[in-house]
Amino acid sequence: MEKTIYLAGGCFWGMQKFMDQFDGVIRTEVGYANGPDQAPSYEDVCHDSGHAETVRVDYDPEKTTLTELLHFYFMVIDPLSVNRQGHDEGIQYRTGIYYTDPSQLPEIEAVWAEEEKRAGAKLAVEKQPLDNFFSAEEYHQKYLDKNPGGYCHIPPRFFSIQ
Repeated sequence: MEKTIYLAGGCFWGMQKFMDQFDGVIRTEVGYANGPDQAPSYEDVCHDSGHAETVRVDYDPEKTTLTELLHFYFMVIDPLSVNRQGHDEGIQYRTGIYYTDPSQLPEIEAVWAEEEKRAGAKLAVEKQPLDNFFSAEEYHQKYLDKNPGGYCHIPPRFFSIQ
């Protein structure tokens, strides 16, 4: 049975490419999450609409666990940074783990506690139910596959770790 988690980790181009490489990830989609209840444009998001650039990750829990996916996620974000990842700055670049299935919360909490201990400080990553998710424009989907030289805060070596 397929499961879904929503991960905001700065610019969604790199996070999508990063998550696409893992066995058990069935599909990914970039979009805008947890802002006002109206579909924004990319322009709106860039002008502080309140949405976070987010990747919807559909995965097969028999091939990968949420714990594994979250460990990968924390590998490529700065969990202490507020509204910034790499050179990208603004509320749309905040980090967050958004869930729609409350049964995922124990796994999220366990990884969260481990990462907070590792960081030695309170994490700046949001951890909450998904309020809303709006698919981004088509040109953003798989952007770094379409534009291999595109900017990304995630170092390219992380796109082929598996």
